[in-house]
Amino acid sequence: MKKLVFISVLSLFSCKRNNPVHPPVGGVLSQNDLDVSKNRMRNLNAIERQQIQEWIKGQNEKFFPTQLNYWTNVEGFDHRERRPDDSPISYSYDLYDFDQTKIYDKSISRADARFGHFDELKAVENALRYMKNGEEVTLLVPSSLAYGTYGDQNKIDNDIPLIIKLKAL
Repeated sequence: MKKLVFISVLSLFSCKRNNPVHPPVGGVLSQNDLDVSKNRMRNLNAIERQQIQEWIKGQNEKFFPTQLNYWTNVEGFDHRERRPDDSPISYSYDLYDFDQTKIYDKSISRADARFGHFDELKAVENALRYMKNGEEVTLLVPSSLAYGTYGDQNKIDNDIPLIIKLKAL
């Protein structure tokens, strides 16, 4: 009986020793883990940028790169006057994949949002700062500026670049 207990305890300890330790969500990662993640995102971003540029070549409409790493169909877009923080804006947008399939049937809309105080995709908030009231623009956004490595936990998977049709109301 003692042998059976000893073998059971020994096997439990040996199993426990071989399990990799994963930090909890929001936990602390080592510098090596952070470097691996940073390199993964850098490589993914380079691949997505190349794929988006190839997609643009097949389009009739012209797209222009912006300083924040997305494209828009308006030349000189991010060289316009920039809206200040705390200024209000109302807007709506639709999300598409690069097959130009609309992801959600209903547009995403916000009324009287204030810059610096609303939680939005980085590319959307940045583009809204340069848009004129009533203007519509199309954004081509790599996944790092969209829903990133987690997706939206609904219809948008992780690491998916998006086409965003944005309107400043």
